[in-house]
Order: sequence, then structure tokens, then C-alpha cells
Amino acid sequence: MALVGIARLASHAERLEAKRQVEYFEMPARSILNRTRPDAPFQWTINPYRGCEFACKYCYARYTHEFMEMSAAEFDDRIYAKAASAQLLRQELRRVAPGERIALGTATDPYQPAERRYLRTRELLTVFAAENGRHLGITTKSDLVARDLDLLLEIARRNVLNVYFTITTLNEALARKLEPRAPTPELRLRAVEKLSRAGIVVGVTPSPIMPGLTDSPRGLDRLAKTARDRGAQSFGEGVLFLMPSAQEVFFPFLEERFPEMAAQYRRLFAGGPYLGRDYKDKLRALVAEIRDRYGLSPRPVEYRPELWLDDPQGSLFQ
Repeated sequence: MALVGIARLASHAERLEAKRQVEYFEMPARSILNRTRPDAPFQWTINPYRGCEFACKYCYARYTHEFMEMSAAEFDDRIYAKAASAQLLRQELRRVAPGERIALGTATDPYQPAERRYLRTRELLTVFAAENGRHLGITTKSDLVARDLDLLLEIARRNVLNVYFTITTLNEALARKLEPRAPTPELRLRAVEKLSRAGIVVGVTPSPIMPGLTDSPRGLDRLAKTARDRGAQSFGEGVLFLMPSAQEVFFPFLEERFPEMAAQYRRLFAGGPYLGRDYKDKLRALVAEIRDRYGLSPRPVEYRPELWLDDPQGSLFQ
């Protein structure tokens, strides 16, 4: 059967390099900006890479490799850098209306190891550094983001910028099991502190929060307090959900590392990829209480940049 769409583009990807079991490719891209659903907290997303070398066992985005006729496991080991990302962004930003939010790194980490070699994220930030009046959020598990502090500072002078660090747990042994190739929680916290001291608005997100693994009130409280003490201004939330492709990796992982929890998780997700409403409501209430305790925002922090151009609609910063 002939390949179509993303699968056809992937089949023509040029191999860039291989490292251990990981292979890197350059992939032609038709677009770099993607519209979100109406209920999303941002209107546009950007992911400069397909696949993610951090190999997080719970990753929901594994299904995106299915579009390329690949397995969920290959998401960790076959990484695609999108070609001409900066050029596409310059063209497509014309479609973004004033006040609309752009999120960088929603499906794959923009600062995964491939970024050290191929600089696709830095190229995109160079475009944003010449923009004015945008709302940009960056989400990462990597301290590599501090490399781009020069560009982040310039972006923040002209646009509203929030950088979010995903830290699922402060337990480094648990983090190493859940996110085997990601930087340690302490390295991420050092980057939180470095960016915050430089004047960048930084947040921490304990996502995904996993039943019996990372959802203890004591653990979430300690994480929020530590984030606040290191300079974070916001504290997010996000409960675990497991698409079928993610279950293919996460359930065998539990059976190997946490066998006492494997049957419970299979029951929890027997009816679909989402946990029940009661659990989610209790978790949201708990996180809201913790946020209030430490004066952390649940949402992106708004501020008026030094070189901000007024929103034509006049609805912001009044």
C-alpha cells in the first residue's frame, strides 16, 4: 500500500546521524504551526521534532509515530528534525491573531538531545526574538533551555514569555525509572533558578500526576515549595492519561518495575485513556490548595514587556 501524508514524508527523511540505538533524520515539513482544539489553553502549537529521546514511559505523544507507520517504542529511538522550521514560522506567524497563545514543546521536548546538534528550537527562538506582541510558552524537561537565555531575554522584552519545566517528582531514583534519558530533577531546578534570576517568568508543572507514584499530598507539596523557593511563579497540573500506544509501553514498564501496581493500573484504564472524574476533581482541589499555600499561579503569568506593542483590541494589561 502506498504511503501518504506524514508517513510518506517520513519515508523520504534524510538520515542525519545515529547514536547508540537512537537514529536522527531530517524530515520535510509542510507547516510548523498547528491549530489546537477550541478548549485548549493555547491556540497554536509548535513541535520542531518528531519523537523524543527522553523516553518517558508515560508519554502520551507516542501515537504520533503511528502516523508514520511506526511502533510506539520507536518514538524514543527514531527522532525527526523538521526542515526549514524558521522559514516556515516566519511565513505562518501572519496567521496568528493578536492575543492568541503559542505553545512550543507540547508533544516532544524542544530541548531533547537532538537540539544540541540541530538547533531547530534555537532557530525558532531567533524568529520570535524579532517579533513583538506575541504570547509564547515553552515547555521542557531539560536544563539545555538555559543555553538560549540570550534569546529568551530578548523575546521577553517584546513578548509575553513563560517557560515551564516539567518536574514529575523530586525523587531522583523514581524520575530515572519514569524518564530514563531526561535530565535529573535537580538539573531542571537549577535551570529554573538561573532563568528566574535573569528575569524570565518560569513555572513548574508536575505532569503527569500518576496514581500511587507521584500523587501523594506530601510529595506535591514539597515539589511546589521547592519550585517556589527556586523562583517559579506558577505551578501547573495534569493528570495521567494513557492512549493505547502509551499503554503498550507503560503497562509492561509497571509489570517490570512496579509489579504490585500493574493490575491496578489496568483496571483504572480498562474503560479508556482517562482516569475517572472523582479522582481528577480531588486532585485538582489538592493542587489548588497547595498552590494557594505558596502563592503560585495556576495560569501563565501576564506582564507588560518593556517593548510591548499595544494589543489593537485594547483588552490586555489595562
